[in-house]
Amino acid sequence: MSSPVPAIHETDSTSSVKKEENTIDATHADLEDPETRRRLERRLLRKLDLRICILVAIFILNYIDRSNAASARLRGFEEDLGLHGTQFATILAIYYIGYVLMQVPSNMILNYVRKPSLYLPGAMFIWGLISALTGVTQNFAGVLLCRFFLGFVEAAFFPGALLLLARWYKREELGLRTSIFFCGLLISIAFSALIASGILDAMQGVLGHAAWRWLFFIEGAITMAVAVISIFILPDFPETSSSWLSPAEQALAIRRMQEDAALLPEYPNIGERAGLVMALKDWKVWWLSVLYAVILLSVSFNVYFPTLTATLGYNRTVSLVLCAPPSILVTIISFINAKHSDNTQERFWHISIPFAIAIVGYIVGMVSEHRAARYVCFFLIAQALAGIVCFLAWISNSIVEHPAKRSAALGMTSGIAQLGAAGGSYIFPKSWGPSYRTSFGISLGASALVILMCFIFKVHLASLNRKAQAEEDARGQKKPGYRYML
Repeated sequence: MSSPVPAIHETDSTSSVKKEENTIDATHADLEDPETRRRLERRLLRKLDLRICILVAIFILNYIDRSNAASARLRGFEEDLGLHGTQFATILAIYYIGYVLMQVPSNMILNYVRKPSLYLPGAMFIWGLISALTGVTQNFAGVLLCRFFLGFVEAAFFPGALLLLARWYKREELGLRTSIFFCGLLISIAFSALIASGILDAMQGVLGHAAWRWLFFIEGAITMAVAVISIFILPDFPETSSSWLSPAEQALAIRRMQEDAALLPEYPNIGERAGLVMALKDWKVWWLSVLYAVILLSVSFNVYFPTLTATLGYNRTVSLVLCAPPSILVTIISFINAKHSDNTQERFWHISIPFAIAIVGYIVGMVSEHRAARYVCFFLIAQALAGIVCFLAWISNSIVEHPAKRSAALGMTSGIAQLGAAGGSYIFPKSWGPSYRTSFGISLGASALVILMCFIFKVHLASLNRKAQAEEDARGQKKPGYRYML
């Protein structure tokens, strides 16, 4: 007679993990216990970070689809479409018109439907399709329409992603997570040129199509595929996410945001329209919007990076490859800068120092035509992108009232800022090359203005903190309220 099959036992590590989870979930009503909350919060953030990382991949494709025209320009894009004069700059700028128009309405819709897992991938699939259709255009009018609607649809992603981050992470966690998200842009600047180089070299004449058309076909198709995958990964807001969270984790996620944002009791259930009115009346929102526009004007070089590296005198492939090292370096520095900003709870210097380094780079680019010096200049001016990471976190830290206001405010700041990016599309015309001294001079002035405006904003927030402290002292309030990061 055969002996019974022995039971399969779990490993000690698996048992301990399950035991810990059961213990946490069993006591989720008592979130006041520090040890229970610490373990639950660690588990919540681990799950959340794994899902939020998909935003990096989406941002990479978002930037690739908006900037692939700059790479296509090196392989007959302008000649095949008969572009001349400022028409290439116009097709870059028209993108931002659609982008500006849809930013605020899109974020208001997202805050209303509360389903980022469907809304953002849906927009992503459509912009991937539009990007692919750009490859079949035959003239200036056709590509202009594609670029306008591309911006119109892509407008959903960036402010929507910032809103999603702000609805899950506390302010001391936001800088690092924003840097992880923003590294999607930095990685795409680094590697989109490399990817484009491979496609442009290998696909010329395949099935009778020019290589630059294949660039749009292939990258658009990849975007649509990732959009479908993202539906199953992206989280919704804390109050509407349940399938991947335990009841204890969801309760803690909601409480964390209530504690961190210090929601004002007089606005318990306002709608999206009231949130927009609150944002329109807030001086901080307008100041941040204009400041962000100046920032995007100052870093408009990133759209023209392939054009700038081409001025070094190398062939097309080498010029595209040379775009990567400056972007890789600033990606690393952005992580370090954002982490230190979170640890020290400081924003102004972590924004201003990278822009000061960029100013040095612009000066080098203006005074020297030596090949090595100009390439060093590209490394220096790229550092401004590290400052943008902390600035995006500063926006969320500075708009702390009701979620409806925050969603409208993030849409406003991002939307108005694109006017700066649209203007930046025109400051690198071929007639100013190959030195582009005038272009660098405009960027230098904009960077200096960024530092000045950040300093004024810091002084304003400091005054608000002092006022809040005085009011608390007058009331004898022991528990301090919200304090703005400086």
